[in-house]
Amino acid sequence: MEEIFLIIFGSIVGSFLNVVIYRLPLGKSIVTPRSHCPACSTTIKFYDNIPVVSYILLRGKCRHCQAGISPIYPVVEAITAFSFWLAYVYFGQQPLYTAASILFICLLLSLALIDLKHMILPLEITIGGAVVFLIYSFFNPVISPIDAFGTAVGGALAFTAIYYLYLKVREIEGLGQGDIWMMLLLGSFLGINKLVIAVLLASFSGLMVGMFFIIFKKKGLKMALPFGPFLSLGSYISLFWGNEILRSIQSIYR
Repeated sequence: MEEIFLIIFGSIVGSFLNVVIYRLPLGKSIVTPRSHCPACSTTIKFYDNIPVVSYILLRGKCRHCQAGISPIYPVVEAITAFSFWLAYVYFGQQPLYTAASILFICLLLSLALIDLKHMILPLEITIGGAVVFLIYSFFNPVISPIDAFGTAVGGALAFTAIYYLYLKVREIEGLGQGDIWMMLLLGSFLGINKLVIAVLLASFSGLMVGMFFIIFKKKGLKMALPFGPFLSLGSYISLFWGNEILRSIQSIYR
């Protein structure tokens, strides 16, 4: 019953994340007004706003104007529901850490999709989240406050160095400044070991996607590719399996 409740609650939170992802970059309130169709502005009734289910029943269209609804909405709801369940499975013996992990995942999802669409990483999420997790580090059973503060600041400084080095050598931005602030958030919760794995995974996945666009889509080397989604993906994987990945890498060099 706990797992079923978490899945249902996770899908509801995912519905709220959709609001955050849509409104925050536009400078709109995430509280008011109520959810409405972007095409006809009709307020969405509660029975048409049931996570995932309503999208399926409405066949991905607004009940009033028949405008198409982005499939991103049910995908976010489903991923959030799954993530709630996964966090419970992995960290359920530590309720406070489970809750913190769920919050961390919600921030990762929001940042990934906002950066993917708008090429920005809102400071409200990156710095705000970092502050929350640095405070939480005094209660975190996985990493110490020193590790959290050191990793957050160290990660941000490392990305700052990469930012200015790339800018000096190639005279273009290789990283966005938002990525630097995002490192504060990631380091404050993951700690040094998992952050290293997260960055490695992000770099590898970003390289693969970049090569795909260059080879198959004939894009140039100066193509702008947001790094936030890759950092989010790497951090998501590292949160659950980072220690195992690190041990596997270390075993190769023994």
